[in-house]
Amino acid sequence: MITTVLIADDDPIQRRLLEVMVRRFGYQTETVDSGEAALARLQATDKAGVDLLVLDLVMPDLDGMGVLERMRQRKIDTPVIVQTAHGSVEAVISAMRAGALDFVVKPVGAERMQVSIKNALRFAALEGEIRRGGRKASGQLSFRDILSQGESMGRALRLGERAAKSNIPVLIEGECGVGKELMARAIQGASDRRGKAFVTVKCGALPPSLVDSILFGHEKGAFTGASEKNAGKFIEAQGGTLFLDEVGELPLETQVKLLRVVQEGEIFPVGARKPSRADVRLISATDQNLIELVKQGRFREDLYYRLNVFPITLPPLRSRRADIPDLARRFLARFSAEEGKRLRGLSAESLALLSAYDWPGNVRQLENAVFRAVALADGDELTVAEFPQIAAHVAGFDVRVPPAPPPVGCRDTHREILRIEVRDPNVVRLLDENGDVRRLERLEEETIRFALAHYRGQMSEMARKLGIGRSTLYRKMKDYGLDEAEDGVHAA
Repeated sequence: MITTVLIADDDPIQRRLLEVMVRRFGYQTETVDSGEAALARLQATDKAGVDLLVLDLVMPDLDGMGVLERMRQRKIDTPVIVQTAHGSVEAVISAMRAGALDFVVKPVGAERMQVSIKNALRFAALEGEIRRGGRKASGQLSFRDILSQGESMGRALRLGERAAKSNIPVLIEGECGVGKELMARAIQGASDRRGKAFVTVKCGALPPSLVDSILFGHEKGAFTGASEKNAGKFIEAQGGTLFLDEVGELPLETQVKLLRVVQEGEIFPVGARKPSRADVRLISATDQNLIELVKQGRFREDLYYRLNVFPITLPPLRSRRADIPDLARRFLARFSAEEGKRLRGLSAESLALLSAYDWPGNVRQLENAVFRAVALADGDELTVAEFPQIAAHVAGFDVRVPPAPPPVGCRDTHREILRIEVRDPNVVRLLDENGDVRRLERLEEETIRFALAHYRGQMSEMARKLGIGRSTLYRKMKDYGLDEAEDGVHAA
């Protein structure tokens, strides 16, 4: 989903000028003419969320300072850029103290406004990541921390909210990398076990000979090498939540013991003479079809029905593409801070690229792709050039990577400079297929074609922006076959 910027200004001319400017930066815009309307839009639940508010300080009825105050009272954390016609130091200081991230003075220049928007979005994303990290560490992660723009993910979140109200066993299903552990943490954060222990067990990574000991614990001397008593993961999670990831990988012998825990709430540590009570909320997850495993005899049917009391299926990232830009910005904020790089954001072209890719590895693959891009970035924002592997699999983007240089020590008689050429459908190419500079007339024709579509046939506007006279523009269009009848141009 494209970043949405809400513009609140009672002056229709200023509102329109700012709207056109922000749209040219590649953002989606919405406009309102009062502070009350801005608050209503920020709190609207039947529309997609607003990513940034550009707020005029001087408005009738509820002014900008009043909006900031009510946003703070209602805990609306949308980032705000305030604009003022006078640039009063006192007004600016008051607005910043009230929660605004930046300010601009009317009439604001395009470059200043673009930098301000990028900085505000970057700061908001980083601040959000810090808050989420703190809530995750304290076991208080909430469903608001999970991005959801589409109906499929929204349905899963609503199921999670219902599951959190009881102690019912939950089975989370979904492909690798969709965020099953994040959902489990949100269920705990919304339950009465909020803030208690959250213990994760990767069942597929447990050594077969130590599965029982790790899960249920063991007594001292229970087997060779057991020099100390081990409580086990169930006791470690006592009073909190135990998350069994890849539950389908558990051995059949362990499944029998797990069934007893689910049924009776008791565990038998290895070598123990009597059971121990386990007060644990059990959440399981799998990327496999457990019914098929039951049919194959690899998973107990009775355990399956005990774990699958409340199933929740998480959709893959390719079916919730609207969430990709926000996820990418979150990862960018975190990794740029960790790597010590001052990256303001992602270009519109790179966001379009990421949104078009299918992401077979889901959210985890997107996270790794952004991490790699941040490590490679030299500019102040991520562009398509930082995602060559992704661009190679998306139609409309042509990425060329020369062969790798020869091994160290070999004589390189034909040294080549590593060059990545990225072609976006909205960018004029300077080189042809053979690597030669294209002819000027071809570049000119392509530029006029683009201007014709961009300005919707407004000939006067086209001529002004191209820096040529209207008669010259008409002549060139006739030379290139772009007549009025074919393209619907008009002289307005």
